[in-house]
Amino acid sequence: MKLLAIDTSTEACSAALLIDGKVLEEYALAPRRHTELILPMVGRLLAATALRLEQLDGIAFARGPGAFTGLRIAAGVTQGLAFGAGLPVVPVSSLAALAHAAWRLHGAEHVLTALDARMHEVYWGGWRVRGLGDVQAVDAERVVAPADVPCPEGGRWFAAGPGWAAYDEALRSRCGAVESGRDPNLLPRAHDVALIGGQLAAHGGLLPAEQAQPVYLRDRVAEKPRPR
Repeated sequence: MKLLAIDTSTEACSAALLIDGKVLEEYALAPRRHTELILPMVGRLLAATALRLEQLDGIAFARGPGAFTGLRIAAGVTQGLAFGAGLPVVPVSSLAALAHAAWRLHGAEHVLTALDARMHEVYWGGWRVRGLGDVQAVDAERVVAPADVPCPEGGRWFAAGPGWAAYDEALRSRCGAVESGRDPNLLPRAHDVALIGGQLAAHGGLLPAEQAQPVYLRDRVAEKPRPR
């Protein structure tokens, strides 16, 4: 399996190549520079491996949730590259990628992910990571007020993502009883998008290029949340 992966869902920007189980990645924490950085990253990775885009099996991308502009960039770049090279695509949840990073870096098998969605809300998801590239959702991804996140009733769960820092008091009050550790600085990365994408591609997850579409969770970004 040879797969390109792209993530621009947060302030981080990264690209990775999965080649027969091994990952080569370029990563930068660079707010508002995704458009400038992502294609040169892809070019350097291909040059370093002496591969042409047409030789790959597909392109995985972080489809969201996350920053609206970043999601549009990832979907647009993925679709353009895929159409040009005649490749299929693999959409990967940015929250699943975040959970996989928590497993890869901290050994966490049960992960509660939170990205700051602004407007006093978080992008939230609960995950079980069963192995390399194998991430299973415990419940549906959602955008929700920190005080209303669905917290597991038992077990020990690792807290991952900057939403945990942005809304520490509310999330700790809601889920502190099951928290086993945390990394609020952790962000989704193309490394994990590649590994999850490889598993999805191997099990029928390759889609036509035109289906490289972002998943926002919140459709009307300009609206304020309704009073509860």
